[in-house]
Amino acid sequence: MGTPTDGLSRSAFLILLALADQARHGLAIIDRVDEASGGEVRLGPGTLYGTLQKLASTGLIRETATPPDPADHDTRRRYYRLTPKGERRLKAEAVRMQSLVRAAIDGRVLGE
Repeated sequence: MGTPTDGLSRSAFLILLALADQARHGLAIIDRVDEASGGEVRLGPGTLYGTLQKLASTGLIRETATPPDPADHDTRRRYYRLTPKGERRLKAEAVRMQSLVRAAIDGRVLGE
């Protein structure tokens, strides 16, 4: 996942973003990433679970036994949520990306 000054991969950023408001299982993460990216990013199982493993090993997410909606619980599902470290990293990455977009606007690459 790189150092805090390195950018996250697009998939890692979008997965963290998908977990920002609540814990989710794999398919719900895929659906949220699809929605957040306007359909531009479609995570396959290999990318999803490989990235989840990397995010967990760096302490940015963790598996949780508590589903966000007990009525939708399935014992076969694994649920993931952000850790405090993951929340900080997501915010730092969003700020970093925002400053890059501002630079692109200032450089007249993007319009406001």
